[in-house]
Amino acid sequence: MSEYRIASRYAQSLLDLSVEKGTLEDAKADMELLSKVCTENRDFVLMLNNPILESLRKAAIVKKVFSGKVQDMTSKFFEIVSRKNRDKYLPEIAKVFKQLYNEHKGIITAEVSTTFPLDDALRSEVVKIVTEISGKEVELNETVDESLIGGFLIRVGDRQIDETIQSKLNDLRRELTQNQYIKKI
Repeated sequence: MSEYRIASRYAQSLLDLSVEKGTLEDAKADMELLSKVCTENRDFVLMLNNPILESLRKAAIVKKVFSGKVQDMTSKFFEIVSRKNRDKYLPEIAKVFKQLYNEHKGIITAEVSTTFPLDDALRSEVVKIVTEISGKEVELNETVDESLIGGFLIRVGDRQIDETIQSKLNDLRRELTQNQYIKKI
C-alpha cells in the first residue's frame, strides 16, 4: 500500500474522531506541532524511519517528546499508529491531515512566488484576488524566487496565474521566432 494511502486513512480517522469529539482545532494544532517537529528535527524523522528500533521504543520516544504538548486523544492516536508499526508515516499523516482539515473547512492553499517578500498591502490584494476567483477562504504560502526577474506567480490547485517578466520574455521570444511574415502580392 502506498505511503499516501496509509497516511490518508489514519489522517481521515483522526479528522473524523476529532470532529465527533469537537476537538478539531486542537487536533489541527497537534498535527501542526508534529509537522514542525518533523521539519525542524531530522533525528526525530530518522528515529521514526529506523527499522531496528522496536515500535514500543518509538512509541515511548514519541510520547516523551509530545508529553503535555498535545491533547490526550492525539497522544492515544500516536500510540495506535506506533502499535501498528506505522510510526514512520507520522510526518505524512500530519501533512495529509492539514489537507483534509482545509477541505473540511473550505480553505484553499495558494502558493505565491515573487522576487521580493510581500508586504501587508500586496498580501491582502493577493488574498482578495484568489478569494474572488475561488470563493473560498485562502491560506498563502509565500516564496521568494530571484529567477522570476519580476512580477508574480500564483498557484492554486491546478490553476496558475503567471505574471512574471520571465514568462513575458518567453512569450515575446516565441512570438518573434515564429514566422509571422505575410507576403504581399
